[in-house]
Amino acid sequence: MIVHKMSLDDIGKAIYQLVAIHTSLEDYRLAYFINQNLPINLKKSHSNIQICSKEGETQLSRYEYQDEKKNVLWNLVQNKSSIANLSQTNSQDLFANSNSKFSSKIYLLPEFKKVDYFLKIENEVDDVNITTIINLINKIERVSIVYNVEIQTIKSKNNLIF
Repeated sequence: MIVHKMSLDDIGKAIYQLVAIHTSLEDYRLAYFINQNLPINLKKSHSNIQICSKEGETQLSRYEYQDEKKNVLWNLVQNKSSIANLSQTNSQDLFANSNSKFSSKIYLLPEFKKVDYFLKIENEVDDVNITTIINLINKIERVSIVYNVEIQTIKSKNNLIF
């Protein structure tokens, strides 16, 4: 019988890198341009990321690519989504029994509300040059800012488990 031992240091160690992308592009267009600039082939995932909060429930789009030669998994994930909520007011004034619609935003990582997309690069060895990836993504025309996110600064790391 084989016994695998894990220490607490192994659990806390991040085996992924996270790149934040600020852009006005739609998710499918951003995935296309990333495929053009990087040697990867992101495809729409069949399983979107389900987010539940007190405002409601939504799905965030996800594109993925598995590089089998280098054992690297790439995920392009939408950070924010809007939910339309309907509220009814029952009062005795001019606007009695009126329905009002408002929207609220739900975030994958709420501490990064300005970020539109995250590129999560999962690898066990450091074969991926994150600086080169950032420079190549930054060349996309409608991408305004791209930067590496320090994993230690993320408060809601559990949302990145997918």
